[in-house]
Amino acid sequence: MNLDTLTRWIEAQTDLRGPFEAEKFASGQSNPTYKLTSPSGTYVLRRKPEGALLKSAHAVDREFRVQKALADTGVPVVRMHTLCEDDAVIGTAFYVMDHVEGRIFFDPGLPDATPDERGAIYDAMLQVLAAIHSVDLDQTGLGDYGPEGHYLARQLGRWTKQYRASETEPLPDMDALIAGLEAALPEDDGQRTLVHGDYRIDNLIFAPDAPRVSAVLDWELSTTGHPYADLAALVMQWQLPPGKVGRGLAGLDRARLGLPTDADAIARYCALRGIDGIADFNVYLAFAFFRMAAILQGVKKRGLDGNASNPEQAALYGSFVPVFAEKGRAALNG
Repeated sequence: MNLDTLTRWIEAQTDLRGPFEAEKFASGQSNPTYKLTSPSGTYVLRRKPEGALLKSAHAVDREFRVQKALADTGVPVVRMHTLCEDDAVIGTAFYVMDHVEGRIFFDPGLPDATPDERGAIYDAMLQVLAAIHSVDLDQTGLGDYGPEGHYLARQLGRWTKQYRASETEPLPDMDALIAGLEAALPEDDGQRTLVHGDYRIDNLIFAPDAPRVSAVLDWELSTTGHPYADLAALVMQWQLPPGKVGRGLAGLDRARLGLPTDADAIARYCALRGIDGIADFNVYLAFAFFRMAAILQGVKKRGLDGNASNPEQAALYGSFVPVFAEKGRAALNG
């Protein structure tokens, strides 16, 4: 990345001033992310990866648009500065946003927190999710942010195509999961909201000294669709083993730790949105496992093709595709 060219472009588009120094974050597997330091402040640059990419993947333009649209809503987002869609500047499209100080919890078990703190952090996370699903699409200019129609059917078709395009070996559990979802999809109930697409605790920045979400990150998979898919993706994460790799809650004594059970979290979300309950949640949960398996398969393929942001992480994530496919089948079967 040519920092001189980048500096000239940013200075021409914004009131930010260079020279800029760039330090790549270890996270940001899908879209490489950099900390930019300059005399005018500290910022973050998020770009598309280089190399051949799947169609509609790594949509940094959509990330920029949705966060800019949410600036004056009840959803906490980072302040956006500028979007560049000219590959000639640094080789790929990118955007620049503020750098937000705060805490990111990569372990959802929150080992350094007290039970009361854990409960408050999880409640804040659920409040923000409900706020995302309560955004007025027309008022924010996001009415056309995603197509209308049956969200699960649309997403199942999209991610099946993405999975097949990046498939590297036969996986019977994944084939069975796709077929099972096609047969079990509930009827479209007409709900259409903004959905984040990858809502989990490590995609949130919390205030340094309070259980308050300062910003929701990583909007690459956001669209308009069914809100229960977001909630199911959050619950899905908790089914994984704890630790740096799984980053889940499986096997933990949630009551002792002050963490909500799946049922408690779903009930709290329903209360925040004023709804009675969620039917067919197992189907939404199975879909969440399926989609994550398809995403990880794409990461694995990019690693094998030499296009991954972090090849070692890509191989590690790719090894979990069979696990997600198996868990998806189990969820679908109740």
